[in-house]
Amino acid sequence: MRDDVTPDPPAVPRRRTFLRYTGALGAAAVVPPVLAGCSGGPQSTNDTGGGGSGRDRTLTAVIGYGNDGSWDPTQTASAFAMAANNHVYEGLLDTDPITRVPYPALATGMPADAGATTWRFTLRPGAAFHDGKPVTADDVVFVFDRILDPKTQTLARGFFAGWLGGVRKADSRTVELLLKFPFPDGLSRLTLAKIMPQHVFARPGAWDEAVKGLAVGSGPYRQTAHHPKSNTTFEAFAGYNGPRRPSFRRMNWLTIVDAAARVAKISGAGAGAQIADNIPYATVARLEQGGLKVAGGAGMNNLFLMFNTRHKPFDDVRVRQALHYAIDSEKMVRVALKGHGRPASSFLDEGNPAHRRARTVYDHDPGKAKALLKAAGVGNLKVSLLAVNVSWVVDCLPTIKSSWDAVGVETTLAPQETTAVFTKMDQRQDYQVVAAASNPNQFGLDPDLIMHYNYGPQNLWMGYTRWAGDPVAQRLFRDMDRATREPDPARKKAMIQDYIDVVAEQAVLYPVVHNELMTAWDPRELSGIRAQPYPGINLLQAGWA
Repeated sequence: MRDDVTPDPPAVPRRRTFLRYTGALGAAAVVPPVLAGCSGGPQSTNDTGGGGSGRDRTLTAVIGYGNDGSWDPTQTASAFAMAANNHVYEGLLDTDPITRVPYPALATGMPADAGATTWRFTLRPGAAFHDGKPVTADDVVFVFDRILDPKTQTLARGFFAGWLGGVRKADSRTVELLLKFPFPDGLSRLTLAKIMPQHVFARPGAWDEAVKGLAVGSGPYRQTAHHPKSNTTFEAFAGYNGPRRPSFRRMNWLTIVDAAARVAKISGAGAGAQIADNIPYATVARLEQGGLKVAGGAGMNNLFLMFNTRHKPFDDVRVRQALHYAIDSEKMVRVALKGHGRPASSFLDEGNPAHRRARTVYDHDPGKAKALLKAAGVGNLKVSLLAVNVSWVVDCLPTIKSSWDAVGVETTLAPQETTAVFTKMDQRQDYQVVAAASNPNQFGLDPDLIMHYNYGPQNLWMGYTRWAGDPVAQRLFRDMDRATREPDPARKKAMIQDYIDVVAEQAVLYPVVHNELMTAWDPRELSGIRAQPYPGINLLQAGWA
């Protein structure tokens, strides 16, 4: 697909550059000397980069997701890595973690005219990378050239290639972004283009090192150690002169996927951490009784079903719809989510400004599910439901099984580690249905971005579903591209809502419930914390109490 004709959705990156790498890289201040600090496996979570007391003590955070996904900012969708990279790197503009309103980060200001087709940015005087080298216009061009290169096929390319024609250097501290058409929504997306030092990442093999954990940016914190499946440590960067000054001298982020262990780490008299995300709903009251603050953020976080449309009978839309109608999503919200969620009424969550109730809504209707299966000529269906082992998703699986069993679909649950599930997807192994968690709000609130992240002819997810060649899909992608280029905001919103109706009807990849994500912290220790509606934490405006 030509970039000057239609937007290019996120392409299918190689597995080795997206989610898989589990090798360690003890990244300190510079490369290549930091490679001597490599670690081949999990290390003690007591490796915090130093002790300290009072306001110099180490902040310890617990993240309920693995730290062994890709750390390459142009590739990653890893919750842990994306949250960490927001502290290590800067974009020309970054966004508030809650409102997602853009603000100048490496740039000194916003473009004079957001509706122009040329945006000019001047870099912040004195901005430096963690190895002491200055940030230059060449570094900005280097990163955008990688993102826009069709041969590289980065995840970030799908967020930019449809509307951004190129980036050119005006002088050593000034760059110009050349847009294909006016696209004010692109300003908030600039946070997804983290500026990386060319002298580090242009070296042979450096992008693979970035995947493994090498992180050298210009942000308020520099990475000091990285131990996959255990922890990653950071310290305040003394050379930082930007708008989000570091409040913690050192940080130690632990990866604890097991819910019970995660809760134990932050609770009780011997709590070993001050903040944790992905808090199980059943533990909220107990943590609050122990003096912790627990708050939720509602957004695009969802449990979705994804069908392999090359595996019969899931090529039949009636079968996909039947399995959605069969699920008692109200029971799922009540029992598994303890009320912290809503059955999906659209692909977008109800808090999104572009939300409209879809024409097809999968309210619990076992009779309709049975009728659709009968109309499709499907009987005695046996389904192996491959699922990620994220704790709240696992809690939802029994409701899916009992609902499907009730309409005559013999269901076997097969939860596995998230990495294992998507390794099967990337190896194009056969499967029937996948249940997993997703939250495009990691990338932003823009519905155009959200939908292109999930749907498109070269999209990662459409590669998994094997649906992109379907005539309905082809029409959908054309409608999506037209909506991207629509200049009138109201008309654009209506066009997006219309094509979401098609997505709902086809139910190839579609949410069952949208749920809150809970964050817990000790208000006696920390101030300025805001619970965000997507995985991870943001401490750029937090500090000691």
